[in-house]
Amino acid sequence: MESALYYVTIALGISIVVNLILKRLGVSQIIGYIMTGVTVAYVFDLRHMADSHTLEMIAEFGVVFLMFTIGLEVSLQRLATMKTDVFFNGALQVVVSALIFFALSFWVLHIPFAAALITSMALSLSSTAVVLSYLKATKEIVRPYGQKATGILIFQDIAVIPILLLIGFLSSDGGSIGDVLLQTTVSAVLIVGLLFIVGKRVMTWLLHFASSSEVDEFFMGSVLVIVVGASLLAHAFGFTYSLGAFVAGMIIAETRYHHKVESDIAPFKDLLLGTFFVTVGMKIDLALFVSHFGQIVAILAAILAIKAIVIFGVVRIYSKAKIAFKTAVALAQVGEFSFAIFALAGNYKLIPQELSQILVLAVVMSIVVTPFILSNLSRISDYFFKGVSLTESFSMLPGRRYHVIVCGYGVVGKFVAKELRAGGVDYVVVDNSYKHVEEALRDGEEVYFGDMSKTAILDKLFIKDASSVIVTLDNMEKKRLICEAVIAHAPNVKLVVKVVNLEEKRSLRGLPISITIDGKKEVAARLVSEAMRCELEK
Repeated sequence: MESALYYVTIALGISIVVNLILKRLGVSQIIGYIMTGVTVAYVFDLRHMADSHTLEMIAEFGVVFLMFTIGLEVSLQRLATMKTDVFFNGALQVVVSALIFFALSFWVLHIPFAAALITSMALSLSSTAVVLSYLKATKEIVRPYGQKATGILIFQDIAVIPILLLIGFLSSDGGSIGDVLLQTTVSAVLIVGLLFIVGKRVMTWLLHFASSSEVDEFFMGSVLVIVVGASLLAHAFGFTYSLGAFVAGMIIAETRYHHKVESDIAPFKDLLLGTFFVTVGMKIDLALFVSHFGQIVAILAAILAIKAIVIFGVVRIYSKAKIAFKTAVALAQVGEFSFAIFALAGNYKLIPQELSQILVLAVVMSIVVTPFILSNLSRISDYFFKGVSLTESFSMLPGRRYHVIVCGYGVVGKFVAKELRAGGVDYVVVDNSYKHVEEALRDGEEVYFGDMSKTAILDKLFIKDASSVIVTLDNMEKKRLICEAVIAHAPNVKLVVKVVNLEEKRSLRGLPISITIDGKKEVAARLVSEAMRCELEK
């Protein structure tokens, strides 16, 4: 364990330097992590560490936290609205892709039946880690093709479960497939029931308790307990760790805590995902890559072409051509779950070692080229669909426009909300105090629990489309952090800030705040105004 952590620390240290260089060149950090893995494996002679169980566990939890954040985005209500993308597009894509890959593997390349079956299902999956990281970072996830891609990826992640179970069935000497299906169904009902019936109450109580304490460490600790606990529970029932985290995210998505949870969990997710991609780089066998380069490139080209054509055809049934094209190109690569599938199949001797290595290299190459493809996706689609209106991409963009964001629901915040409501102005309230959030809920306000100094919260509030932000907080340090975050993230939004003394006014000096309202000065002016009015009435 200590040696694994030692190597992880070295790898992440190197990745910082590599990614700083690549960022200046506009190259995705995913490439930096993979390059780091290759460097560490060969420079420090650590290729054997790529198969370390401890390292794989650490890396796997990068995908676990990613699946948790996906679950936060996909509440039951939203999943119902995405049923076509998830259950029709996703299922049809996986089935058709797997059938084509199986036919080519078994009848054309004459790969043994079990190996062809496992290979075909692994190749039908796309990269959740790469694609969703890009879609979330660039806000493309809210566009039509981002929604289609997310729906298909959700089904693919669910499909990993029966694939892993099938590998176990193929490796077993006895037992019928009916018994396996029955056992899987019973386990699925139990795990979902436990998480949604018992787990939901426990999660809500835990987050409520942590929030009411108003100690960030307690809240963060509660989130980590929920993610890891749900993952371990799912694994105990024979499912993947990711499934438990995904369901836990869906449960929290139904609560008022989901925005804060997502912003707080982001650093852990990104760090562990970096570890995952380092392990991907460590799996690259350069000697095998050089000796089979032509074969690997041909396999890669075939995979990208077949998957793109299948996904385009599936999505095109209910969507416009440009949306289907962008979805197809975005999901043409092979996903990170294929590494786990090939590794497990190799352990059970269901797939030849050399074939497994060649497929892993093809998958790695597909993941390496994907960030470059995604960053130029709009340019590529515009080349093929020059006549398509740009408004097509924004036709389903959710969110608010020209709304007012009230930060803080204290005494002043209550009066501000009351005035906005009386004036018929569209507004939302945000507060990092659970007590104030409860008060706002009792008052019938649209309120969100979160810290506006976090970029993730600002994105959820669509701050760039807001007309103004009114900061009514009393905490000076938090007030400045929020002002700096708003100015950096949405410099064109009107920022109105309450100050209570000259010291606060001086501390905010230098920030391009639109208006600062001095409470004492305004009260003094009102007192004088009322006094003068009384004098005139005499």
